Amino acid sequence: MPQRRSHVAPSAAQTELAAALSALREELDAPQEFSPDVLAEAENATAPEPGLDLRAVPFATLDPAGSMDLDQAFHLERNGDGFTVRYAIADVPSFVAPGGAVDAEARRRGQTLYAADGTVPLHPKALSEDKASLLPDVDRPALVWTFDLDSAGAVSAFRLERALIRSRAKLDYVATQASLDRGEDSPASLLPVIGALRIEQERMRGGASLNLPDEEVVRAPDGTYAIERRSPLAVEDWNAQLSLMTGMAAASLMLDANVGVLRTMPQPDKKSFETFRHQTEALGRPWTTGRYGDYLRELDREDPLTLPILEAAASLFRGAGYVVFDGTAPADAMQAAIGAPYAHATAPLRRLVDRWSLAICLAISQDQEVPAWARESLKELPSLMQESAQRASRLDSATVNCVEAALLTPFVGTTIDATVIAVHGDRATVQIADPAVTASAPVRAGMTPGTSIRVKVQRVDIAEGQVELTT
Repeated sequence: MPQRRSHVAPSAAQTELAAALSALREELDAPQEFSPDVLAEAENATAPEPGLDLRAVPFATLDPAGSMDLDQAFHLERNGDGFTVRYAIADVPSFVAPGGAVDAEARRRGQTLYAADGTVPLHPKALSEDKASLLPDVDRPALVWTFDLDSAGAVSAFRLERALIRSRAKLDYVATQASLDRGEDSPASLLPVIGALRIEQERMRGGASLNLPDEEVVRAPDGTYAIERRSPLAVEDWNAQLSLMTGMAAASLMLDANVGVLRTMPQPDKKSFETFRHQTEALGRPWTTGRYGDYLRELDREDPLTLPILEAAASLFRGAGYVVFDGTAPADAMQAAIGAPYAHATAPLRRLVDRWSLAICLAISQDQEVPAWARESLKELPSLMQESAQRASRLDSATVNCVEAALLTPFVGTTIDATVIAVHGDRATVQIADPAVTASAPVRAGMTPGTSIRVKVQRVDIAEGQVELTT
């Protein structure tokens, strides 16, 4: 489908939208402000200076433009026929006192929430955007993973150390992609090479990437809201491979030590595969041979039918959860989409569970006892993360629903073009191109995924995020 930016014109609908978005946080019981004791503890938080000094290594960060909560920094270099990858992660475990006010509040929040009118951060900004963030040109403690890769991009050795680092560059995805496309030298110059090798390693593992277009509600300086949908840039995929490699290393450390927390996902069942095959046939892009990961990787991102196929493939990527263990490793430790055991260990500023993974992995790497606070609270993590994930999902979907209703307000009573993405019983999911809205409509005879149809906008309710279409 075309990638468009559709704005809600300043109007009564715009005012109603702002009120609806403001109300969402309260309705979803999302935490708002930090209490004075949490703020004070964050302001006074310090981390012991590491013994290892890696400030001479020119690390760089790569994030969306404007980001200040910088969890990761990388340094890439050739090493004979292979490569050395250093991946520094914000040392949040050293800044957060176990059992303290910041710790308790972070457990209540679980993760950073992203709303149309701002974020609800996991940690106070004194930590997430200052002391613990890997900002450029300042000294920061970090947990540094060092990987030796062979010429094919496979990991031959890795280690984890606590070190003092100093990032030299704050890169963003769009500018970095443009720079790489121009062939310019940058801290990310080796990222396309290493990223492509790691993607091939993923293919050989039987892993699969589902890079759906991003759907983000944004607010312009004039106060108007819009939904932006765009396919990930290649540099985002390459950068993600560094994080995936680190998560797999963290999982292997914890499995070998028989203590930790993994992110797992089961293989899709036979029925899910059969349903997906039927959908690809209906869309005229049949999956007939090979593994589903290979099929998804080979889709043409410029093909208008790729989006409906990727939407259908989302049903194969269900059932992800957290598994904790202490004493005996889980019988099934696989994350099926990655094709290997995997742990969340690269975003501790924005996701609670990563602090546990990093603290446990560092102790294992140093041949020390796992911190008591991490071990004793392991069992709490799955429920804490599930609660926060549900809250984030409700906020995301409710926000998009409200904005989409506002976008369609001017079209009430009119008929517009749409494409069927999926059919579920007597309802179909349809994609409207302009304005860019995904909605539900009643099924009529002959309607299958990929069908172009006309829909009439009968009614919208911005406050409830409801759109009523007829076919």
